Amino acid sequence: MIHSKALLESQPFGRSSRVVGKIAAIGRTPSKLAVSTTAVGQAEDQPPGSPANDSSNQSRAKFPRLTRRKRSKRSASPGPGDMDSLIRQESPMDVVDSAGQHDEEDRPENEQMETTEAVPVPLVDSTTGLTINRRTHMVEPTSPAAVHADDAARSASLADNSSDSEKMEEDDDSRAEGTIDFVVPDVRKLSETGSHSSVIQVRGLPWRIMAMKRKARQSVNHLHDDSYTLGFFLQCNMDSESPSWTCHAQAKMRLLSWKEGVAPNERQVSHMFYNKENDWGFTNFMTFEELLDPAKGYVEPTSHSIHLQVFLHADPPHGVCWDSKKYTGFIGLKNQGATCYMNSLLQALFFTNKLRKAVYLIPTEADDPVRSVPLAIQRVFYELQSSDKPVGTKKLTKSFGWETLDSFMQHDAQELCRVLLDNMDTKMKGTRVEGTIPSLFEGKMISFIRCKNVDYESSREESFMDIQLNVKDMKDVYDSFDDYVKVEVLEGDNKYDAGDHGLQDAEKGIAFVKFPPVLHLQLKRFQFDPVSENNIKINDRFEFPETLDLRKYQTGPSDVPPVYFLSAVLVHSGDNHGGHYVVYINPKGDGKWCKFDDDVVVRASRKEAVERNYGGSTDDFHQFRSCTNAYMLVYINEAMKDEILAPVEENGIPGYLSHRLAEEREVEARRRKEKAEQGQYLNLRLVTEDDMALHQGHDLVDIDKILQRKPYRVRKDFTLHKFRQVLADWFGYKAEEINFWPWRSRPTGGTRPLQIHLTGINLMEHHVLELLNNFHISGEEDDLVIFLEILPLRNPRSGLQEGRFLSMAQTRKNSSSDDPHTYFFRLYDPVRRTLEYKGWDVFPPTKISAKELTEACNQKTGLPLNTPLFIYLDVKPTVVDKLITADQQPNRFSPNFDLQDGDLIVFQKQLTAEEDARLALPGVRDYFKDLTFRTDVEFVDKERQNDDSCTFSLTLNLKMAYTQVIRAVAAKLKTDPKRIQLFRNQSTSVRDCPGAAIGTDTTLTLRDIFQSSRTNSNKPKKLFYTHLDMDIDEMEARKEMKILWQPNFREEGKDLNILVNKRGTVKDLLDMVKKQVELATDGTGQLRLVELSGYKIHSTHSAATQLDSLSSISGNKIFRVEEVPHDQLRIESDELLIPVAHFHKEIHQCFGIPFYLKVRTNEQFFEVKERIRKILDVPEKDFEKYKFCISHLGKQTYLEDDNYRISAKDLNPQAVWCGTIGVTTWLGIDHLNKTPKRPRPSYLEKAVKIYN
Repeated sequence: MIHSKALLESQPFGRSSRVVGKIAAIGRTPSKLAVSTTAVGQAEDQPPGSPANDSSNQSRAKFPRLTRRKRSKRSASPGPGDMDSLIRQESPMDVVDSAGQHDEEDRPENEQMETTEAVPVPLVDSTTGLTINRRTHMVEPTSPAAVHADDAARSASLADNSSDSEKMEEDDDSRAEGTIDFVVPDVRKLSETGSHSSVIQVRGLPWRIMAMKRKARQSVNHLHDDSYTLGFFLQCNMDSESPSWTCHAQAKMRLLSWKEGVAPNERQVSHMFYNKENDWGFTNFMTFEELLDPAKGYVEPTSHSIHLQVFLHADPPHGVCWDSKKYTGFIGLKNQGATCYMNSLLQALFFTNKLRKAVYLIPTEADDPVRSVPLAIQRVFYELQSSDKPVGTKKLTKSFGWETLDSFMQHDAQELCRVLLDNMDTKMKGTRVEGTIPSLFEGKMISFIRCKNVDYESSREESFMDIQLNVKDMKDVYDSFDDYVKVEVLEGDNKYDAGDHGLQDAEKGIAFVKFPPVLHLQLKRFQFDPVSENNIKINDRFEFPETLDLRKYQTGPSDVPPVYFLSAVLVHSGDNHGGHYVVYINPKGDGKWCKFDDDVVVRASRKEAVERNYGGSTDDFHQFRSCTNAYMLVYINEAMKDEILAPVEENGIPGYLSHRLAEEREVEARRRKEKAEQGQYLNLRLVTEDDMALHQGHDLVDIDKILQRKPYRVRKDFTLHKFRQVLADWFGYKAEEINFWPWRSRPTGGTRPLQIHLTGINLMEHHVLELLNNFHISGEEDDLVIFLEILPLRNPRSGLQEGRFLSMAQTRKNSSSDDPHTYFFRLYDPVRRTLEYKGWDVFPPTKISAKELTEACNQKTGLPLNTPLFIYLDVKPTVVDKLITADQQPNRFSPNFDLQDGDLIVFQKQLTAEEDARLALPGVRDYFKDLTFRTDVEFVDKERQNDDSCTFSLTLNLKMAYTQVIRAVAAKLKTDPKRIQLFRNQSTSVRDCPGAAIGTDTTLTLRDIFQSSRTNSNKPKKLFYTHLDMDIDEMEARKEMKILWQPNFREEGKDLNILVNKRGTVKDLLDMVKKQVELATDGTGQLRLVELSGYKIHSTHSAATQLDSLSSISGNKIFRVEEVPHDQLRIESDELLIPVAHFHKEIHQCFGIPFYLKVRTNEQFFEVKERIRKILDVPEKDFEKYKFCISHLGKQTYLEDDNYRISAKDLNPQAVWCGTIGVTTWLGIDHLNKTPKRPRPSYLEKAVKIYN
C-alpha cells in the first residue's frame, strides 16, 4: 500500500464518477476496492501519461450519481469509433475505422450526431448581486462595485493574454477559444451531486463547469469523516448520446481570489473529450480547509461564494455536424484510412489557382471515367469548388491504379507531390496548357566546380521542382539557404582532376539562376540515424518567415524579384513510423489562414498557422504539440500574386466538363438515395423461356448465373396488381398478357418456378413482400427470382398452341384439386449433344400413366403419339432417374417414382444398336455424366491483370488434355496456339497471382492441373496466360538466367534476365549479353562469366562450358559478366590471376565487389597495391589504412612489407603456373566497410507510384 503526503493532499483529476455500485475505470485497470462508487482520473499537476496516472496512486471517494438523461448500457472501454478519433487527435496518427461499415463516399451526408444545445441562463447570486453575462462570460459586479472592480480587469487581461493579438473572423459558436466564469453561491452548501455553470458554445459544442463537494481520502482504503475537497471539472457535449464524436481541448482551470493582489490557483488539462469521457478535471482541486482559509481570499466573506474560471482552447471536433462551408467558405476531403498526406497536398494544389485553371482545361472528353488521372483531379477540384460537403477521393486513388491497401498505407507528402506534378505535366503535353507545371514550379540552378589557381571551370545547369532544406542545426530558412549554397573547398587529397591541368585546388557549389513563381520548400525532418539504422524525425525548432526574400541567393537575371509570401504550411504530427498531416492555407494571400484537417476546415490565427509549427515548442499551454511541426512550405511570388491567385470562376470551367461532372453528381445522389432506401426495395431477377432454351445443364437454368445478373429494384409494398403492371410496362406488354411464377428451392434438390393462380381480387390484397417471404432461393432471402411467362397469344415461339392452352384451362377447371401439376419438358439430341427446351404443360395432380406421358412428349416434338421414347426425370446433378423405357407396356408406370409439381422431364428417341455404338454420348445419362466434368475457367492476361478486356471465361471439360485447352484459348484469342503459354493460379487469402508455367510436354488433364494448384476450392477456377514473341517449343528450349553485369569494380552492377538456349554454351550467353549492354569504347570487347559466392569469386567458366552444367542460382551464388581488361587478355607463364575480395577483420564476412588482379612472380607488392588503388579509385589518404593478406583455406597471412615479392608458392600452392588460381586462395583487402547500411523497409511502406 502506498502512503504519501502528496497523495493525501492532492487527489487525482479525471472524469467525475457516475456509476453506483461498480468501479468505472476507463482505459485503466482499477484495483479491487470494496467501495460503492469511484472517481477515475489523473493525479493533479500531472499531464496525461505521467507516472501519477498509475492506478496504484489513484484514490476514490463516494458520492451520489448525478441526475442526467438515462444512457444506454455500453462497455466501459471506448468503442472503435471513439478510439479511432481519440488516437488520431491525441497521438496524431492515421487510424483505420475498425468498424469498417460504411463506404466513405456512400455515407449519407446527414449521418452525424445531434448535439443538445443548452440555453445559457444568467446566474445571479442573491447575496452578492453578481451576474454572469452570457455573451462575454465575464463577471459583472452589480454591488458592491468596489469589491469586484479588479475582477473584470483580471478576466479581461486573461482573455487578452491567452489569445493571439489579432482576432479571427469566426462565427461566435465556431470560435476556437472561450472563457467560462462560474460564481458558486455559498460554497458551504455545495452538494456532492454537483453544481453547473451556464453553457457556452466553442467549436459548435456546449461547454460548462461542474463543481462538487468531495469526501477527502486519508489513505487508499479509508475516508475522512469530516474532511472535504473541491471537485472542479470541465464538461463538453454533456447531453449527446452519439458514440462517434470527439473533441480535443486544452484548458486552464482557475480558482480566483476575491482579495486584491492574490494570484489565482491555476492548473492545466489536455484531454480528448468523447461520449464516455465528456468531463475532465480534478477530483481534489483544493481541500475545503484551504479553500475556506480567510487569508487566501478564495471565499467571498459576505456571500461565501467562490469564483471558478476556465479558459479553453478546442480543436475542431470530429463526428459532428461541422459545416466547414458555413464557417470558412471552404470544404475538406474525406480520409480513406491513411490519406491525410494526400488530402493536405491536394488542398495546397487546389488553392494554387493558376494550376487549377490549367487542370480544368486538360481535354478529357473521351477519357475513361475510371482510369483517367486528369479527369479524376478535375473531379476533385470541381467538387471542392462547388460542393457544400466534404469530397471523397476514392475515384482519384482508383485512377492512380491503387488498390484498397494503398489507401491504408502511410506515404510521404513530398514524394507524392513530385510524382503527381510529373504525371500532370505528362498529361498536359500536346494540349493548350502544355508547360503549365514547369512555368509554375520549375526553377534553375547551376552546379559548378571552379579551379582556384588555373582558369578552368566545369558547370552544369539543372532544373528543380522543389528545394530540400536541412533542419538539423539550422535556425531558420535563411540559415538553410546559406548552408545550401555554401561553397565546398576541394584540396589536399580531395583535389579536383581538371584534365590537362591535372589535380587542382577548387571550389564546388551551386548557384540559383532562377526561382519559380511557386516555390516548394521541403524541410528535411526525416534523416537516417546510423546508430539506430533507421530514419528518425527531427522535431527541432525551425523558423520560416511569412515574407521570404531570396534576392541575395539569385545570380541570374529575373523579370520579377524573388520575394515571396507564405501561402501554405503542410504540418506533420507524429514520428517516422506514422502520423497525421494537416495543412494551413492562406487562400487569398491576405494573411487570413484556414486549417484543413481532412474533412474539417476551420479558421486559424497567424500564430496557430505559423509560429506553433516551427517545432520544438516551448509554449507551456501547448506542451503536447512537440511532435507537430512544418514539413513542407509553399511560397508564392509577391509580384505574381494576382496572376497565380486570380479567382477561378464558374465560366472558366469548360462546359462539357461541368456538365459531365454535374451529371455524375446527380447519379451519385440518386445512388445514395437508393442506398438509403434499400430496405424499401427488393432485388428482382427475371427468367424467361429464352434462358431455359439456352441452358444446357441440369435444372431449367443455372440459378447461380441468374443471381449474378444486375437486379431490377421493386418496392416491397407494391401490390401484386401493381407489380404485374410494372413488369408489363418494362417489357412492352399489357398486364393481362403476362404472368409471373416465383422461383423457389425444392426439398428434393434444384430450383423450379411455381405457378400461382391469382384472381383479380387477391392481386389487390397481396403484396410483393409476401412473395419474397414465401418464395425464395435457399440462401438468397433478399432476392426474388421470377419466371416471366408471356401468354401463348403473344408468344409465337411457345410450344403451346391456342387450343392446347384452352384444354389446359379446362383441365384446371375439371380437376378435383385446385392445384394441378406443372411439368417442364426437354428433348435430348444425341447427335448434336444438346438439350432442347420444349415448354411446359399442366396435368391433374394424380399419377400419370406411361402412355399419357409418352404422348405428351411426342406431341411436344411433333412426332407420332406412339413413337418409342426413353423418358428421364432430372432430379438434381447427381440423380437422373429413368422413368420409361422403350419396351415398357402402356398404362404401366414405374412404381418407384411419383411426379411432383415442377418436375423436369428429359426424353429422347430410341436409338438403334449402331447409333448407340457410334455416338459419344448416346443417352441422357451419358450426357449428364459428361456435364459433371464441365467447368467454367477464367483466363487472365498475366501482363495485364487489371484489364477486364483481357479476361474471359470458357466452359471446358476437366478431362481435356493440355493441348486441347491451349487450342480452345487460342481460338478465343484468335491467335496461334504455339504463341500462348499458360500459368497456374497461385491463390492466397488476399489475391490471385500467376504461378508456375505449364509445360507443353505435360500429360496432365485440366482436372490434374487444378488439383495440383494451390487454390481455394470455393473460388472460381482460374488460369493465367501470356502472348509469346516466339513459338512455345522454341521458348521452352531456352531458359532464363539472371546475370549481373559489372561494368567496373567501384559501382553496383545491373541485373539482367537473359533467355538462352538450354543446350547452348557460355559463349552464346555472352553474345546475348553484348546485345543488351553498352561496352566501353576503349575496352577489349571480350566478356567472361564469373561465378560469385559470399562476395568472393568462386570460379570462371570457359566459353565452351555447357549452360546446362551451371548450377542454378541459390542463396548468395550469382553469375557475373564482366569485360576482360586489356592487361588480362594474355596470361604469361610467370603470371597469375588472383581473386581479390574485401573484408573487415573477419575473413568469412566479405563485402563489396570482388575482382581479378594479374600479378607477376617476383613483382614487388607496393606495385601491386598501387594497381589496386587505381582500380578502386580510392584516395591515397584512405588507402593507407587498407591492410592486405593472402587467404588460403580460411587461414590469412598479412603482407606488411611493401617490398615483399610475389611468390608463386604463396599464391599458387597447387603449382598451377598459368591461368587462374583456385578458389581456396585469394588476396584479401582488410578495411572498414563504408557502404551505408540500408534500413529494413517496412511491409507497410513502399514508393508512391501512379500507374495510369
